[in-house]
Amino acid sequence: MGVVRHEALIDGPRDQIFTYVNGYENVPEYMFGVQRFEPTSDITSGLGSVFDVTIDVGPKKLKSTVECTEWVENELIVLEAIEGFKADTTWKFADKDGGTQVLVEFGYTLPGGLAGRALGAIIGPFASQGVRYTDSKIKAHLAQVD
Repeated sequence: MGVVRHEALIDGPRDQIFTYVNGYENVPEYMFGVQRFEPTSDITSGLGSVFDVTIDVGPKKLKSTVECTEWVENELIVLEAIEGFKADTTWKFADKDGGTQVLVEFGYTLPGGLAGRALGAIIGPFASQGVRYTDSKIKAHLAQVD
């Protein structure tokens, strides 16, 4: 399993940052490569919410269905893949130095064989770039809110 971890200190209130990240309609805006992030039921936030996801990683589109398995308002969001491309994401939010510390971990499992090796050469750098891209989008959103 590959893992990408990123920590950022964002100048803004934790509740606003959490609300933005938690809003499913915002995910394609702030997550690099995500073309589709749509709820599959009436539950669109929090524990038990399920989403269909399509991620464009250049030569390949990866599809997955993820479920929110842990959720604490303004503190934690955990999404685990239940179908398709195996990718799990954990978001943690905490007050720090007058801003908000955001910790994100993106874990993924690649298929075996040649396809898995080829995808591995793409997905690691893609995930790292995507996490950094998220920082800039959250900061831009906060600038518009203020």
